Amino acid sequence: MSYKTGADMVAQARAKVREVTVAEMIEAIDKPGAPTFLDVRERAETNLGRIPGAIVLARGSMETKIEALVPRDAKLVIYCASGNRSAFAAVTLAEMGYTDVASLKEGFNGWAASGGEVEG
Repeated sequence: MSYKTGADMVAQARAKVREVTVAEMIEAIDKPGAPTFLDVRERAETNLGRIPGAIVLARGSMETKIEALVPRDAKLVIYCASGNRSAFAAVTLAEMGYTDVASLKEGFNGWAASGGEVEG
């Protein structure tokens, strides 16, 4: 039996989802129709900063809590530290019927490094 590596799993998830760049989102954040940001990092990570206005919902509890917080037709951009967990989260939300979901390719680390606004 052949097995997939963690890197294989990440690549597969990233291939299944739409990824948006930090540059695109920095430009879009203050415009009409801006997406809702969903931060799927753990609390210890989000306490260090997050994208302003982001909904914070750790990846480990996302499936059981997301429906009460975000409608299925919301325009969502999911992010984590580097774009891996957010790709997995985007796959999951698409399977749950969320129709406009993207993953922030460079994650929060890329956001902060590019000068994106940070709160918290």
